[in-house]
Amino acid sequence: MAVYTKLSKEQLVNFFEKYDLGKLLNFDEITDGIENTNYFIKTEKGKFILTLYEKRVDEKDLPFFIGLMKNLFNENFPSPEPIINKNGNYISEVLGKKAAVVSFLEGKAKKILNPMDCYNVGIRTAKMHMITKNLPGKRINKLSINSWKNIYNRVKNDCSKIHPNLGDVIEKNLIEIEKNWPKNLPSGIIHADLFPDNIFFKNNELSGIIDFYFSCNDFYAFEIAVCLNALCFEGEKENLSFNVTKAKKFIDGYSSIRNLNEDEKNSLKILCQGAAIRFLLTRVFDYLNLIEGALVKIKDPVEYLKRLEFHNSVQNYQDYFF
Repeated sequence: MAVYTKLSKEQLVNFFEKYDLGKLLNFDEITDGIENTNYFIKTEKGKFILTLYEKRVDEKDLPFFIGLMKNLFNENFPSPEPIINKNGNYISEVLGKKAAVVSFLEGKAKKILNPMDCYNVGIRTAKMHMITKNLPGKRINKLSINSWKNIYNRVKNDCSKIHPNLGDVIEKNLIEIEKNWPKNLPSGIIHADLFPDNIFFKNNELSGIIDFYFSCNDFYAFEIAVCLNALCFEGEKENLSFNVTKAKKFIDGYSSIRNLNEDEKNSLKILCQGAAIRFLLTRVFDYLNLIEGALVKIKDPVEYLKRLEFHNSVQNYQDYFF
């Protein structure tokens, strides 16, 4: 979440006339995240999130994202409910940009998850994979391995502005990842961005998962690799360490709903390297292409160098869990 497009109270009042949500009472900008413009909204009928789609979001993908959230909500998964407007549509428009309103989920994100939190996230991740496996909608992962070399080519001349060896590290890892990337693992719809700021807790219970705007069809085990990168490292960026207990708890929770096969386990190292490269590259790109005037918290790319260093040292999947 972030704010690239500033809206006045008058513009918001006019926008919400498109919805049957009552009078606009209050609003606040949400600066966390880096992708879209988001506002917290309070009306006579409750609390909501308004999202204006920016940057990487292709408006052709919006029906997939909205349909996914609606299906998950209907299956009692703790995700936001898309709100329909007076014209019967989930997508509206403001200042020439596509926009949507979803229900507000109670709870707060934790900066650092404990092992039991990771266990519960593992359960919810597997449940999401089981719920969505028969959904008709499909969306390719536009930030998959097929995109990483292109992103690197756009930033490689400026990588040294962030870290002197960054370009060499990325190039070396890309070669290894492309050479060893798996081809036929179980796949379906994944969230693809399950970081702590997208996971809410209330009274120490997992209360919601948000921000489905990277969701796509990909390997289920790639989702696990993203989660191991996002949830299981701790410490300062120059001294990050991998918490094996958290990783094992996540896998235990996930496996209580859906078991990993041997191919998935044997591919975990390369998938973790790939997940680390994916977020390293997009963070580098965002760091080097900050939009002037945007209210956004850019995430530090250097954190992912330490993650890559750990994944490169792993011998097999057992190193992640024991």
